[in-house]
Amino acid sequence: MVTASGAPGTAALLRALRQNGERELRLVGTDMCERSVGRHLCDTFHVVPGGADPAFPDAMLAVAKHEGVDAILPQSSFDLEGLAAHVERFPMPVLVSSPDAIHRSNDKAETYEFLHRIGVHAPEFRRVNGAREVEAAARELGYPDRPVCFKPVFSSGSRGFRILDPTVDRAHQLLNERPGSVAMRLEEVVELLPDEGGPDLLVMELATGGERTIDGIGNGREIVLGHPKTREAMRAGLAMYFVTLADEELMRTANLIVAELGIEHFFNIQLVGEHVIEINPRISTIVYQEDLNLPYLGVKRALGEITDDELRTYAARIRPGRTALRYFDQLEFDQ
Repeated sequence: MVTASGAPGTAALLRALRQNGERELRLVGTDMCERSVGRHLCDTFHVVPGGADPAFPDAMLAVAKHEGVDAILPQSSFDLEGLAAHVERFPMPVLVSSPDAIHRSNDKAETYEFLHRIGVHAPEFRRVNGAREVEAAARELGYPDRPVCFKPVFSSGSRGFRILDPTVDRAHQLLNERPGSVAMRLEEVVELLPDEGGPDLLVMELATGGERTIDGIGNGREIVLGHPKTREAMRAGLAMYFVTLADEELMRTANLIVAELGIEHFFNIQLVGEHVIEINPRISTIVYQEDLNLPYLGVKRALGEITDDELRTYAARIRPGRTALRYFDQLEFDQ
């Protein structure tokens, strides 16, 4: 069963699971929206509450039992905590880390605090509430002499992320950029936010440089199998181009993080320049090879069909320079 089967990576993930070269799989999709591509690409599909809804775990358990699924693979960050807190109720493997690992990954302030503590580069930051504290923190971090950025402490992907840049040309944005530009001036933020209160926000230095991620499978102590890749050509907040890398230093950094958090199953760690900015204890975009199917291997491991030692031997198959280009597609159907 694959959750959030309307997510951008669903089509590639489901195709990889089907084209595993060993067995025929029956795929069950779930999503909070009926207009999910998973409804058309999975063998069967169920609408369930959103991951933050208290009814989500019970709904997922009911679907899993009804469909007789062998394993549950969540795609969305919003689904992780609801599943992890109830994992002992599920009679089949649920590919999630512990609630503690998920909480510490999702709380970006706590993430950056422990990254600094274990010697991993992370942005300098301030945890704040309201417009006054946002303004004070931005100026402490160098605004307006240099751009800074902010986002909610609890967020997923690029939701709520904004760059604060005093040189932003609002007329140019209006006439030449698509809606949803992530750059704005501090004065605009102060105007929009309440003076005090509101959600916890993270104001931080703006990391610059190329984007890279490390994708893999952890066992709660270390990385069992994984590799770095570039992350390029952003469109609508999503990376659209990836190239697999050979980088021992990035893998060492990722190992420190996996060990610190006790990450189990899939993970994705994102860097901008030399700064780690995001830790996702879930599957993300995968660069597939005909002889290396990371999602299927992760499911096999969860089912006890392959050991960690056996999984480690697949590292020799990773091909640096393997490239993935994402693109928009569509399907048609009659109501």
